Amino acid sequence: MEKIDQLDKKILSILSKNARIPFKDVAAECNVSRAAIHQRVQHLIEAQVITGSGFDVNPKSLGYSTCTYVGINLEKGSMYKDVVERLQHIPEIVECHFTTGPYTMLVKLYARDNEQLMDLLNGQLQGIPGVVATETLISLEQSIKREITVKPEAE
Repeated sequence: MEKIDQLDKKILSILSKNARIPFKDVAAECNVSRAAIHQRVQHLIEAQVITGSGFDVNPKSLGYSTCTYVGINLEKGSMYKDVVERLQHIPEIVECHFTTGPYTMLVKLYARDNEQLMDLLNGQLQGIPGVVATETLISLEQSIKREITVKPEAE
């Protein structure tokens, strides 16, 4: 990855607080042209420093009231890719991580209610070849959600 300079950091800092801010406002805050901001952002996207943009949809507004983290233990760690392939077909799973510690994998999923959660666990996750155990942790409240902070150095 190429080196990120101070202007890039300042742009990232501004955009991470409000991804919908017009480039003209970013340009004014950075004291550069709108074209310069556009070029820098495009370069940051191509360099995969910026990996996405979009809207966060509140799962509760779609009827998903239960946020759950599931620790999954596999028969063998080498089965990870095959299990991920199967997990890709479960739309309620929104994140999947290959981890160290007590679980081989950790997934985050949303369920409409406890009945659907039980089906996801017993009827789908635990039926995947190679899954030997799961442990379920229900999130009662999300207190912090943010991107990594980008701190431009003082000018």
